[in-house]
Amino acid sequence: MKIIILGAGRVGESVAESLVSEHNDITVIDQDPAKLRLLEERLDLRGVVGNGIQPSVLAEAGARDADMLIACAALDESNLVCCKVAHDSFQVPTTIARLRSSELIEGEELLGKTGFAVDRVICPEASVTRYIHQLISYPEALQVLEFAEGRASLIAVRATAGSVLANHAIGEFRDLIPQAEMRVVAVYRHDAELETTPQTRILPGDEVFVLADTRKIHAVLSALHAVDRPVQRLMIAGGGRVGLRLARSLVGQCEVKIIERDRKRCDYLASQLPSQVLILHGDVADEDLLLEENVGEMDMFIALTSDDEDNIMSAMLAKRLGARRVLSLINRRAYADMMQGSTIDIAISPSQAVIGELLTVVRRGDVAAVHSLRRGAAEALEGVARGDAKTSRLVGRRVQDLRLPAGVRIGAIVRGSDEASEVLMPHHDTRIESDDHVILFLPSKRLVREVEKLFQVSATFFG
Repeated sequence: MKIIILGAGRVGESVAESLVSEHNDITVIDQDPAKLRLLEERLDLRGVVGNGIQPSVLAEAGARDADMLIACAALDESNLVCCKVAHDSFQVPTTIARLRSSELIEGEELLGKTGFAVDRVICPEASVTRYIHQLISYPEALQVLEFAEGRASLIAVRATAGSVLANHAIGEFRDLIPQAEMRVVAVYRHDAELETTPQTRILPGDEVFVLADTRKIHAVLSALHAVDRPVQRLMIAGGGRVGLRLARSLVGQCEVKIIERDRKRCDYLASQLPSQVLILHGDVADEDLLLEENVGEMDMFIALTSDDEDNIMSAMLAKRLGARRVLSLINRRAYADMMQGSTIDIAISPSQAVIGELLTVVRRGDVAAVHSLRRGAAEALEGVARGDAKTSRLVGRRVQDLRLPAGVRIGAIVRGSDEASEVLMPHHDTRIESDDHVILFLPSKRLVREVEKLFQVSATFFG
């Protein structure tokens, strides 16, 4: 697929890196030659220096035969105009815009074909807020991802000593917790993936990826991890866009405190949030301030400033002072990889939070959702089986007869819609039906193209 990316910032760079790894033809437009030169040296892509809203620059980038434009420059205005020019002047089939404004909503006439011609909207701040909300709802989890409109969930959890399933083989799980059927799709020990067989024994410290009916997630988590109490007291370091969004969404759900360094921003936060949210003016890494505000009594401390070092330092300090669980927003991938699972419980990458939304659009076949796992190394993919036994590689076939790429595993099948749906943990003789939502675990992004082909129907299918 030929894709043009506007903007070589953090989001643009992460998007380019993810798409290049899947052998797409990528061109990045940016006004900073130095940024482009670094990208070209590191990744197999082409850089074009210039302003992406100018038709001549888009033409140089290959817009005439591009399949997709992803506009993720710093300004909403630039992204909107770039999508409009790409659609109207070059008939680019799919346009995606990164938009920070909450007033620009996907599907509204303003963003439609007669407006700015934006097919999909991505908002990293909104994606990060949704991601954090899941971690607040399931404080034992390292990652929570939803499929089939929330009917099935994939969770990552670190097994703890004394939990029901620790020191037991996967084949024993069903007898140990019969009330919550699950499918273990991956196990990592010291960052190395283990083979998931019924004989594989889960040890304390293992990172376990499990698929289950969303209604059973709490039971699964409590079986693998010592049960955490619900998040009732939460402290946010940084009152920027994400901090404000998160605090606003948590009003009435738990006690929230925000620490913000900028006095004017504090005044703005106070005007935007109800009085029960406490706004504190100060340094997020000030030990005296954290002690004074009882950080040791917090169920969760979340560092969300725009500075990686501040986030890392404040989160580590909060943990040392007794905060039960600490999360840190970290933009630099090297920092995130280094800090994940250390003193900091969870390192959140804004770019990785939006990658899945983008990949769903890029994927071929009837792919409904894509989520990156382990900071982009692996993927979970949800596809819809269409057609019949003659036109589909999936429909009418038993799981044991499917020709899956090596390492790819079917985690769950969601059958039916709405409240009547079933979440099935497929066995070797389970037969896939038309319109089933099939959720697969891919240990490597290199397998994506082969998996996509499974969900493509032949030309004779017109359903």
